[in-house]
Amino acid sequence: MGAPKEIPRILVVGGGYVGMYAALRMQRQLKQGEAEIVVVEPQPYMTYQPFLPEAAAGSISPRHVVVPLRRVLDKCRLVIGEARSIDHAKRVATIATLATEEEGSGGLEITYDHLILAPGSVSRTLPIPGLADHGIGFKTVEEAIGLRNHVLEQLDIASSTRDVEVRDAALTFVFVGGGYAGVEALGELEDMARYAARYYHNVTPEDMKWILVEATGRILPEVGEEMGRYAISELRGRNVDIRLDTRLESVEHRVAVLDDGSRFPTRTLVWTAGVKAHPVLARTDLPLNSHGRLTCTAELRIDGTENAWAAGDAAAVPDLTSPDPDALTAPNAQHAVRQARVLADNVIAALRGQPLREYRHKYVGSVASLGLHKGVANVYGRKLKGYPAWFMHRAYHLSRVPTFNRKARILAEWTLSGLFKREIVSLGSLENPRAEFELAAGTGRKPDAP
Repeated sequence: MGAPKEIPRILVVGGGYVGMYAALRMQRQLKQGEAEIVVVEPQPYMTYQPFLPEAAAGSISPRHVVVPLRRVLDKCRLVIGEARSIDHAKRVATIATLATEEEGSGGLEITYDHLILAPGSVSRTLPIPGLADHGIGFKTVEEAIGLRNHVLEQLDIASSTRDVEVRDAALTFVFVGGGYAGVEALGELEDMARYAARYYHNVTPEDMKWILVEATGRILPEVGEEMGRYAISELRGRNVDIRLDTRLESVEHRVAVLDDGSRFPTRTLVWTAGVKAHPVLARTDLPLNSHGRLTCTAELRIDGTENAWAAGDAAAVPDLTSPDPDALTAPNAQHAVRQARVLADNVIAALRGQPLREYRHKYVGSVASLGLHKGVANVYGRKLKGYPAWFMHRAYHLSRVPTFNRKARILAEWTLSGLFKREIVSLGSLENPRAEFELAAGTGRKPDAP
């Protein structure tokens, strides 16, 4: 990968919204031999995160919320690995792959002419005692499916134990963070667990405790204050305990301790309290702002550099539609997808010596699901709630899912789920597929003798 090149090489770090859409647009518009596109991404797929809550609830198959990069980016070279460092002055990126780890080498060095840096973000955690040991994230498809299996396993534990304390802890579910991820995950999983309880002779929906902890005084700020209040009313109507202006202080020994003095023994604590810049950004020679994001111009060029570009969660992009000259675009999917198109066009324009264009998009609003047939929306100033908002949520995101193949499969699953009952099977053993064989071979944990 470090050999001399005859044609310019465009290195895309990240295969998420920005990376995949930018690479897809460039491979369609670049002429043959005009440039080589190399995409570096730790996973061979792009995750469509707005559908993670539905995947966790079993409304969508997990494989249908991911887009295989090799199939979509068939004219690009895909490297499955993680960028460890980038020296833009030398136009070299060091990539760690499974092969380099097996070899024990320092990593694969890839040279480039143009760099698109879009690694996305990672979960923002705090040094809360016990969080690293007991917290569950909700940012990847693996975490979503693991959480689904975990919730169903808690119902199994509660159904089969005579210990009141164990039962109460199994049926207590604490979610920290009142943004999209936390509210939608809680809404969908509570809906699923409520449905699943009908198949347990000694577990009822009223036995379960669902608690949402939010450090500020509102939830879902993107949909506006009025719709946020409606979402609170809807969730509290389902016996969800919403704690506003409250923080998690500890989760040691599987006890969630809040700063209002409440203590909840629980086996489930889901952490969705924000994201932060990807660590690789700090291992580059590129300019960062005070929040660790790349400082960018309105053309999506990294400020003060040549042939380096960024967008999405990793980039601090000026919001030209705001009267505030210091305003930045929000790090969300709505901007990321649109920025990817402008970024791709500007990279092509730079290759061809043509003028660049600025990114300009006025935020149109948001939609959020609160469970099956329940939702809130605030789009172009129009406020919807209940079934219409839920339908808009599904329709909007279905239209945004990449590839016709994925659209058709998701629509088919929704249609079938409307005709048949929910699946409530836990496949937690998938997380440790060798456990049964290890036990049979005598290396695993043996059951206690009767």
